[in-house]
Amino acid sequence: MNKIIFRSYKEPIRENITWNERWKGSDKGLIMCWEVGRNLQQKRPELAELALNNELPVLGWKGGVNKKLTKEKYGSLNYLAQWQALRGEDLNIDISKEYVLVCSKTQMQVTFTNDTQKILE
Repeated sequence: MNKIIFRSYKEPIRENITWNERWKGSDKGLIMCWEVGRNLQQKRPELAELALNNELPVLGWKGGVNKKLTKEKYGSLNYLAQWQALRGEDLNIDISKEYVLVCSKTQMQVTFTNDTQKILE
């Protein structure tokens, strides 16, 4: 079952929303993470530049890499949402899928998933 979370970059960042609206809605907090990424894009343009260069910088969610590991790495969809915003992209994530990205700096492959068991490994 596809469950796509989409929000256009043209839409304003939400204001005056409750904690439950941010984290417990049907989007599972992905819109909030994406909005934080939009703010980071303005406040930390060097992070935005890294993301635009297909790097996976260390952020507040699991998924960023600063060196190549010998084992498989998983990251959260929250990271992916923030990364999309850093790149100036629309939020566009199907929470039923996994996404594989390779960091251009470290060549580390990261699988972004909604499966918390994989993320915690």
